[in-house]
Amino acid sequence: MAVGKFHEILDKIISDNVPVKVVRVVEPVILYASSAWAPAANKLGVRKRLSAVQRSFAQKLCRAYRTVSLNSALVLAGVLPLDLRVREMASLYVAKRGAHLPVLGDRDIERVASALERPHPAEQVGIELRSLVDEEQYLEHRGYEVRIFTDGSRIEGKVGAALSIWIGEAEAKTLKLALSPHCTVYQAELLALCEAANEISRRKENVFAIFSDSMAALQTVADPDSLHVLAVRMRGALSHCKTQGKSVSLFWIKAHAGLEGNQRADALAKAAALRLKKKPNYDRCPVSFAKHVIRMDTLGEWDRRYSAEQTASVTKLYFPIASEAYRIIRKIEMTKEVAQAFTGHGGFSEYLARFKCKESPACICDPYVDESVAHVLLECPVFGSARFDLEIELGQRLDARELPNLMQKTCARNLFLKYAIKIIKEAYGSTSASWMRQYPGARLTDYDVAGMTIVIAFIKAARLEIAQSGFRCTAPEIGPAPSNSALTVSSATIELQQAIPTINQPTND
Repeated sequence: MAVGKFHEILDKIISDNVPVKVVRVVEPVILYASSAWAPAANKLGVRKRLSAVQRSFAQKLCRAYRTVSLNSALVLAGVLPLDLRVREMASLYVAKRGAHLPVLGDRDIERVASALERPHPAEQVGIELRSLVDEEQYLEHRGYEVRIFTDGSRIEGKVGAALSIWIGEAEAKTLKLALSPHCTVYQAELLALCEAANEISRRKENVFAIFSDSMAALQTVADPDSLHVLAVRMRGALSHCKTQGKSVSLFWIKAHAGLEGNQRADALAKAAALRLKKKPNYDRCPVSFAKHVIRMDTLGEWDRRYSAEQTASVTKLYFPIASEAYRIIRKIEMTKEVAQAFTGHGGFSEYLARFKCKESPACICDPYVDESVAHVLLECPVFGSARFDLEIELGQRLDARELPNLMQKTCARNLFLKYAIKIIKEAYGSTSASWMRQYPGARLTDYDVAGMTIVIAFIKAARLEIAQSGFRCTAPEIGPAPSNSALTVSSATIELQQAIPTINQPTND
């Protein structure tokens, strides 16, 4: 197993700006032949080595600090744990080989036809496929003895297919087909084409034309190398028709273009899906459905693991369920400020004090309150004005219990992230980062933080907002400030200048 060696070269191929393509390179390398060694992924030692590899690029994907836990980095990067991906790939491999999987229940997965079922190259039938883009071209090709229109449909979670057989200007026969609910429209289209070929082999006429609006299904049938079981069956039926001396032509027509036969086949397919009560004509589970079921099982296991872990406490404020985060995080443009808001790892006193970069975790607004990301974004009076504006736009108060609901709504989520980015970028991003680069290894004191110009600007803005508008933005109920607490612009500015000392230069002590 080359996980250890892969970890050594990982940093050489991953830059600070990691595209999603890296995941598409990293995962396939590790997951190669995973079905053979999948049982080993359940061992604690193997899981730790996989986690060590994955944590490195997951942190870079979500632009988070190196101190961010694996649990949080995976959620914010939208990447499944590697050991679960190994199990997922192994399950899919086993399912494709026809083995029973509990997650699939009693469904049989659709397998490709055996190469032995293909006809001898000398016996292969050349299938010509032509496209009719409008009604005028269709009218030029309507002189066949029998015209068969096929269609497949999925509606209200049900799947059906149908044939409409025309002789001259009249519809001579119809045929409705039922498929299992887990089947796809693509399978329905192929089944309709296959039944059309079987119907031709049973009829006495000699010249036939099959019209379908599914280019994908027609191309699958026309491709002699395609081993889809329904395509192989249709080619076999067409070969049998050739031995009977019958001529069959395949045409693609544009859907919903006003062609009577196509409109009729579409209506029959919908009726078959909604009202046909009989045993399905085809019930094989497509590979796409098997992938979906296995992925849902994987996400369920990830949810249980994510909830049980003690890490990622700040991330869980926004995303208490990993599977929900997996769906939402792809819609968020992940920047370093967003990562700091979602992890709490950034220029916050609570975080800096944990790593001995600051003497106290207290916020500048209150020496008895820790300056965490939740406090800064939801409670700190320094940013009360910006928070008040956001609450007006959202139409609700900001509360930690409402954060998961905010993440669910696109408009509310964008407004909140814009607010968080503004605060973190202007107050905790550039200033604290540049200070720490200028004085590496030095410890920040409360006076140093208070003297940073960006923080001063925010304090001044908040106090001046109160003085000018008369609103107390962080009170239990937002409303006009009491008269005895009113400030004037000049007194607020003078008091602020007296309260905040100049920045102290750090020492080596």
